[in-house]
Amino acid sequence: MLDRLFPESIFPRKLSASAEKRLRLAQARAEESIIRAHVDNALTFVDTLAEDLPFDRAIETYVRVMGIPEPLASTVVTRALVVLGEDLVPYRRRTLEAAKTEEQGRPPLRLNEASDRVRAVRRA
Repeated sequence: MLDRLFPESIFPRKLSASAEKRLRLAQARAEESIIRAHVDNALTFVDTLAEDLPFDRAIETYVRVMGIPEPLASTVVTRALVVLGEDLVPYRRRTLEAAKTEEQGRPPLRLNEASDRVRAVRRA
């Protein structure tokens, strides 16, 4: 019965390799956006409950209230803690700032340009 409603010629079950690749990339971008939104909201939760709960309990409360399933919950908690850690640990922040100023004084690496030239020579 369903074969007549959804024939294989109109809705193939197997996607082409390029369509499968695009689908996976779109899915990864969507999942990353969801994680970023949850992390931002968890950090807002931490700010809102700062007087009542320690930051780790506030993040766990956010995950529980929102009903975020595993393994997404672990990812959200970890990333939120990383963001909080970057703000709380001044030594690490100073080290990162020093590394950035050092890199600004150096010329940019052009590794991609070299590999592109090699590919162009091989094609010719």
